[in-house]
Amino acid sequence: MAYDLVIPGEAVPQGRPRFGHGRTYDPPKSREYKEYVRRLARMDMPSDALERPLTCPVRLTCVIYRAVPKSWSRRKRADAIADKIRPTTKPDLDNVIKGIKDALNGVWYKDDSQVVEYGRVGKWYAEDPRVYVRLDVEVEDGQE
Repeated sequence: MAYDLVIPGEAVPQGRPRFGHGRTYDPPKSREYKEYVRRLARMDMPSDALERPLTCPVRLTCVIYRAVPKSWSRRKRADAIADKIRPTTKPDLDNVIKGIKDALNGVWYKDDSQVVEYGRVGKWYAEDPRVYVRLDVEVEDGQE
């Protein structure tokens, strides 16, 4: 079984936690992005999975497509779209994945500690910025 999700727009990295009023909280931009991802993930869930989140080990694929900078020449833009140039600027890959994994907690799976393996993970350029997420599930001996 597999879950697929496309998150339109630029990826937002998980920000550093903020402290105040005796508690820890997410920065507003991170919190809003995670809620956006949760909403999309709930809409794209298979109907049989709506009852409860998965509890088995899963593999996560996360492909981040960044917008090509507008200031780049036509030739450089074409090279970026053809995968000859890869994004080496922020956000960091692991910070984006962390935010997406957190957003899927309690939606696709019970806890992000169930992610035991990564499939394809990386950053590329594209005309339309987006993030492609895939969760592969191997059901073993009655586990769901």
